[in-house]
Order: sequence, then structure tokens, then C-alpha cells
Amino acid sequence: MSLTLAALLLAAALPQKGEPPLTPQTQVSGGPRPPEQTALRFDHADLQFEVLPATRRIEGVATLSFTARVPLTRLVIDLDRNLPVSAIAIDGTALPKAAWRNPEGQLSITLPAPVAAGASIVARITYGGTPHVAVNAPWDDGMVWATTPDGRPWVASTTEGYGCDLLWPCLDFPTGEPASVDLHITVPKGLKAPANGRLLGVDTLPDGRTRWNWRARQPNTYAIALAVGPFEEIAGSYKSRFGNTIPLHYWHLPGKAAQARALFEEFAPTLDFFERMIGPYPFADEKVGVVETPHKGMEHQTINAYGNDYAKAPEGFDWLFHHEFAHEWFANQMTAANWDDYWLHEGFASYLQPLYGRWREGESRYLVMLEAQRNRIVNAAPVVQGKLLNEEQVYEPSKGGAGIDIYMKGAWTLHSLRWLIGDEPFWRATRRLVYGRADPKPGNFAPRYASTAEFERIVAAESGRDLGWFFDAYLRRAALPELQIERGDDRLTLVWKTGADAPFPMPIEVQVDGRIERVAMDAGRGVLTVPATAHVVIDPMARVLRHAPAVAQFQAWQARATAAPAAAK
Repeated sequence: MSLTLAALLLAAALPQKGEPPLTPQTQVSGGPRPPEQTALRFDHADLQFEVLPATRRIEGVATLSFTARVPLTRLVIDLDRNLPVSAIAIDGTALPKAAWRNPEGQLSITLPAPVAAGASIVARITYGGTPHVAVNAPWDDGMVWATTPDGRPWVASTTEGYGCDLLWPCLDFPTGEPASVDLHITVPKGLKAPANGRLLGVDTLPDGRTRWNWRARQPNTYAIALAVGPFEEIAGSYKSRFGNTIPLHYWHLPGKAAQARALFEEFAPTLDFFERMIGPYPFADEKVGVVETPHKGMEHQTINAYGNDYAKAPEGFDWLFHHEFAHEWFANQMTAANWDDYWLHEGFASYLQPLYGRWREGESRYLVMLEAQRNRIVNAAPVVQGKLLNEEQVYEPSKGGAGIDIYMKGAWTLHSLRWLIGDEPFWRATRRLVYGRADPKPGNFAPRYASTAEFERIVAAESGRDLGWFFDAYLRRAALPELQIERGDDRLTLVWKTGADAPFPMPIEVQVDGRIERVAMDAGRGVLTVPATAHVVIDPMARVLRHAPAVAQFQAWQARATAAPAAAK
């Protein structure tokens, strides 16, 4: 058999995109969970991975330490059944194979003896197999098995949507974060494995393979990621405005030195912006880390995935690097306890981009970037539904989720809120949401969980106003408020209308012959004396998110224009 034919046969035997298939159970991340899972405090995870690019397999040993909050007779751990378990030990005692089962992707382990409330449990799970290959990462999750231009392996994982159980035995819901994680990633000779947290060391094995050892503090459940390749590294440090020194690292593909250096130069000014506006970088004792990946990107704590191909943009900075870096504060430091509140991740991360444009260039750049976001708001479903949801019920419109609106409508909700309550209360509220305190300094805070309801309470406290009507209008209802405008007899009458006829006393600016006046709109109505000959512009600086017929018409036209070529095929 020729080498070429052998290579073709080997490639045909390897799993392709979408293979092996996933069970419905594995595709669910978050949502209602078995009581045995919510009864666990996840104290520590020691995760050993070996990545085998030639066969597209991973082998793993996970040692998971828990504390039981109530008496337990079994453990329920999420793990894709494509990674079958070969051995389990509880507190050092090996279990017979009859003690565990995993028919659909939720591993049930019968404990050798009941565990009392407050007692610790250590489960050592040996597993391995062919992980699911992503169809279109990062929007569809799994492994990405790629090669560099010179043919060397280039591997990455992404698990936000389907969850951490695609890679390791975990608690696949937002509050299932382990308090700490040790990672040991073994890769073929000549490859590197940058990962979450702080590098403890690299071991070279007798056959040339290397084992990369990392330690991370309370990573988000989907933040633990594999990134393997023949990377080159740029390293430096940043002296923070808070007085501490933060390590900076970027791992990039060979042959990209100039582009990589230009991106690396964005790290320090972006970090300074976030620290000034929000507060201390949450993982300064570990690193700011970024790795070049064969998929677009993801907020993998302290090792953010970057795959934007060094694209240039008129705003002068890399939006993808900036967006994923924002998630170190809004996703990794502050994690929404329920997927229903994930607009707190995506809305803030999206809004901080036009704010950074404003920081760099002023109001004109801010408004231009906001306008691009405004034109993508769909308003098909509420951003917050007020119930326990899984990831797809939030991100997928086909499953009733708000989809892109958790990004764009979330950003505009924050834009209007900042104007309504003022800069100082807005940033104080943001700081308390992220850190759980008003005075964050390096070392005096830890990663935390938050919710929309908590943010609403914080905003009320900082602004001195009950703004339930505001959050109801923008987050809990799909349709935007509509401003009805009537003009006659030297009077301008403005009336807010909402689909639920709910109160909406949102003030609005009106420009009359160049002079801007803020109309209070108490009880949702305002009247202004305006000469019949005056030129009037409503909300000239686009402060308030509201129904815009022109935007709706544009979106409908755009949808028809997109559909026409597809229908003609």
C-alpha cells in the first residue's frame, strides 16, 4: 500500500465534524440539575489530559474532591459517553464496574458507603476516547483538530454551549465551578500546551513528549480549555495602576511574529482601560494569557482563545481580543448563576467596546460603534425570562432564546441606564456587581456569582431610585417601548407606549433649533412648548433605546435580500 493511500485511509477513519454524535443530555448545559449535584461543594479538580492528535483522542484521569452538603449515597457527574470510563476509585478504594453507569452522558456512581453531610469525597475517574468534533466552533462546541501551514498539529477545544462534560467529568452548570484546578496536559514532542492559571512547570518525558502543569483559581465551568500547537511565545509584564505587576503572555503560530507583536501591544492599554473603568484585573496573581486558535475565540479564563486572524478595523483595535478580555471581569470574575442572566456577561462585554472607542477617540467613535450594535437588535424574545434555563434556551432563538440580543440589546440597555442614572452611580453599581464590594483592591475579592435581580438592587441603591420599570421594559419584555409624537398649536406632546401598558417614565432629550432640553416624562408623558416654525430632533444623541421604524424596515429588507439568492439556488 502506498504511503499516500495509507494516509487517505487514516484520514477517512478519523472523526470528522459532528462526530461522534452527542446525546441530548450532553448537549444540555445548565438548567435544572439532579439534587445529588446541587448538594455538592466542588473543592478541587486535578485533571490529567493526554492529547493525541494523530488519532484525535484524549485520555484523562480526573481526581475530583467534593464536600457533601447533605447525606449522599451516589455521585452524579456529567461526562460525555464518547469518553468511556475505565476505572473509578472513591477515597482510594477501587469500585467494581457494576458501581457506575453512564448511558446518556450523566455518570451515576454508587458510593461504597453513605456519605454524611459535611464529609469529603474524593473520586478518581479514569476515562478516554474520541471527543466530539465541533461543526463550527465556537458556535458549536467540541474539539478542533487542525494543522499549521507546515502540517503540524494545531488543536483547540471550546465547550461553552454543550459544557465542560465534553472534556472532563464535571458539574455542568454555572455554579458548578471547582474552587481550584490543577491541570497536567501531555502533548507530542515539539508541541506546547498553554492553559488556565499559573504555570507550575513543564516535564519532558523520556520519549520527548512534554507535560504542562498549571494551577488555576475557580475557573468558570466551560473556561477549562485545551490549546495545543507549535506555538511561539511573547511575554512581558504590566505595572497596574493598583501597584501590582501582572504577567502578560501571548502564544501564537510560527510565522506570525509581526502581527502577534502588534496584538500583544494592545494588551497593556486595554488592561489599563478596564482597570480604570471597572477595577483590578481579577487574575493578576496568575496571568493575562491569550492563545491563537483555529476557531474564532472564547473567554477561557487567563488563556483566552483568539482566532480573528489579526483583522483590522476602523476603530483601531481588535474587537475580538477586547470582547474576550472583557469576559475576565464579566464571566470569569463575576459569573451569572443562571444562564438566564448571561446578558450580564455578553451585554457588558459588548458595551465595553464602544466605551473603549470613546476612551480612545471620543463621542463620535462611541456613537458610530453603538449604531452598528443598534441595527442588530432583534426584539423577538425577552432577554431575561425569569426562570432556570440551560445555555441553548438563552443563545438559540429556535429554542426561545434571545440570541444576539443578550449582546446588543444588553449593551444598549446599559447605554441607556448610564445616561439615566449618571456615570458615577453606573460605575459604582458595575463595580459592586463584579467584585461584590465598592472598594476592590488586589487580594481583597474572589470570583463570585451574580444575577439580574442583584444588579437591579445594586442599581437602586447606587442611584437612589427604584428602576424596576426600566429593567422590565428592556429585559423582561421583547418589544421595545415606542415614543408617540404629536405636534400642533406650538406644543410638542410625547407619550411612551409599551405593549403591556406598563409605566415607563423614561426621560428624553429634545433638540429645538439647536438647544437641547431634557423632558422628564413623568407618568410616561411630556409636553413641551415648541414654536410651529422650530426644527425639532428627538433624542439627538441617541441616549434612549426605543422602537425605531427605520431600523425595523431595514432589518426586514436585509432579511429579504439575504433570502432571495438562497431561494434562487
